[in-house]
This record gives sequence, C-alpha cells and structure tokens, in this order.
Amino acid sequence: MKIAVAGTGYVGLSNAVLLAQHNEVVAVDIVQSKVDMINAKKSPIVDKEISEYLSSRPLNLCATTDAVTAYKSADFIIISTPTNYDAEKNYFDTSSVEAVIDTVKECGSNATIVIKSTIPVGYTEKIREEKGVKNLLFSPEFLREGHALYDNLYPSRIVVSFPKNAPELEEKAKEFASLLKVGAIKEDIEVLFPNCTEAEAIKLFANTYLALRVAFFNELDTYALSRGLNPKSIIQGVCLDPRIGDFYNNPSFGYGGYCLPKDTKQLLANYSDVPQNLIQAIVSSNSTRKDFIAEQIIAKKPRTVGIYRLTMKANSDNFRQSSIQGVMKRIKAKGIPVIVYEPTFQGTDFFNSRVTKDLDAFKAECDIIIANRYDDALSDVREKLFTRDLFARD
Repeated sequence: MKIAVAGTGYVGLSNAVLLAQHNEVVAVDIVQSKVDMINAKKSPIVDKEISEYLSSRPLNLCATTDAVTAYKSADFIIISTPTNYDAEKNYFDTSSVEAVIDTVKECGSNATIVIKSTIPVGYTEKIREEKGVKNLLFSPEFLREGHALYDNLYPSRIVVSFPKNAPELEEKAKEFASLLKVGAIKEDIEVLFPNCTEAEAIKLFANTYLALRVAFFNELDTYALSRGLNPKSIIQGVCLDPRIGDFYNNPSFGYGGYCLPKDTKQLLANYSDVPQNLIQAIVSSNSTRKDFIAEQIIAKKPRTVGIYRLTMKANSDNFRQSSIQGVMKRIKAKGIPVIVYEPTFQGTDFFNSRVTKDLDAFKAECDIIIANRYDDALSDVREKLFTRDLFARD
C-alpha cells in the first residue's frame, strides 16, 4: 500500500513510522530541513522516541517537499497538518487542511484522504460538500506528546469514520483501520466506525474531559492552599475510590500544550446554541488557576523570580500554551523582574525577559524559583522553590 502523510509533526511522523513498517510511506512537509533530517534519520526528529525508532528499524519511509508527486501515486493520503485555534474567529484555523485537499484535487489523485488533524464538529461533512471531495474520511488521534509513537503502537482505541451519507466509504474506513492495526504491537484493539461528525465530537470531548480532570484537581489544590490543608492527603483519599482512580490527578499551574487549550475552546464554540455550564467552566478555570498561582508568588514580594523551564510538561520541548508562561506574564505585569532558565531555547530573550542556560547562575540570581514540574536539579534550592507538583509525575 502506498501512503502519503501531509505534515511531519508528532502526529504525522508517528503515523508515518507506524505505517512504514508494512507499507511504502512518503512524508510530505514544506520545510526542507525537516525533510532532510527524516531522510538522514538524524536526531532529533520531532521527539526522542520517534527519532530512536526511526533510526533503529528498517522502515519503508522517505520524506519530500514534492507534494504533487507523493499524492499522485498514493492509495491513502493522511492529513496531519496543524489546526490552531483562532480566537477572533472562535474556530480552528483549518486552512492547512484545505490546502492539502486542494492540492490533492489539482493533481488528480484518486487516493482516499484521511484527516487526522483536529477539526471542529461537523467539519468533514461540510468540507466534503464545499470541495466536492468524495473519498474523505476522518480518523481522530489520541496521542500524548512525547509518547505519540507508543500510543500508536499500543492504541487505546482506533476510530475511523466515514460520512453518514456515503456508506460506500465504509470499506475504505475498514481498510485504513486494518492498516493501523497491523502496524500496532498491541492486540485486541477496540475499533469504532462512527460517522464523521460523531468522531469529531469524540476527539473534542475526550480532550475536554482530560482538561476537566486537570482543572478539578487544580481547584482542589487551590482550595487546600487557601484553607491551610494538605492537598496531597486529600487527593490520595479521593482517588482511592476506584470510580475516580489514582491517575491524571497531579496539580499543576494549569493545562497547556498543543491540544487541550485549543480543543476545549473549540468545543465551547461548538456549544454556541446549546445549553451548557460545565464546558465554559473548564475553560475559565484554567485562567483562574494561573491567576491564583501568580498571586501566591506576588504575595511573597520577591525581588527576582526564576522560571524553571518554559515547556508545557516534563520530557517535552514544546513551549506552546505552556501554563508557566501565563503565570510568568502575570508576575511581570506587576513589575517583578523575571529570569528564565530554558536550555532548549534558541535565543537570549523571551517576552522581554532574559533567558539563561547557566543553571548555577540562575539559582544564585533568583530568590524564588517556580517550576510547573519538579526536577532533581532543583534539590539544592528547595527553600526557593514554588511548585504544585505533589507526586513528581505528569
């Protein structure tokens, strides 16, 4: 089977690697340097996990910037381009998805297109009619950043949807699902074939529930701190209930990263004419939490605050929508000097704050250091440290 994958972020490249075990896969990107790195199997490619897998196994995978050639010969084309949330439009920016669809149409490809980018509820049916594209499926991904390949090899479920008014595409959906199953290591995988609109809702509701869980335990932590209680003790007691479970319950400065902030806002936008209270509360809670954390720091009247890492979680190099950045901006708004320690940042200035890669100097200069996640490298400055990481895990 010949497969083209548009977009080489962690979603696109992890799917490309998965499928290249048993198929001929071409990864398409507009950035030549990324294409060169993939072809040379040169690390780092997206993340360490994918880099190591790509360099240690004989995969039938190459990369190119020549989209037309890749699409023309493909049986399946996977779209995994970014869809950032546009606050002004109150809608995902799906222009990159549409650009791929337009290119596929222009080059006369008969391939089945599978959207894996996150999209609004109702988008696939709408764009299928607007673009006159018949062979269009949607298959949501449920991948953790930093563990995307693992989550493809050991998927919690596989969802491949087809338009409700195009039952003839059911066989294509089943064929694509079988490709994902064959590439996986896990056996007995639950496979679902809903219509596209239901699958789009599955994706957004799943991520919004994860955001809800983060927000719940953050608000529990806020309450405990405000009342002089031990939040760790409360969380442990609450989570021994098997209906709640001892997972995804470690307080933080707020949910962040590529998916949860934008997906919760998009789901809220989809509720524009539907009664709701909870979805709005999840979105609002994240902002309230960052306000509370910043107030805790400001109340200590620090001379200089250190920001330990800009990343959204441990073992990540993604700065996007990181909650610690929201806290940082609130502190800076009060005129408090901020220094950032971020060894992966290419530059010396971040939002008008100095960035350093010298950890010892950073520790010496700051009288309070805030860290969304604890690191053993901070063990010698515990008296300066402010973190809500109670369990030393994400």
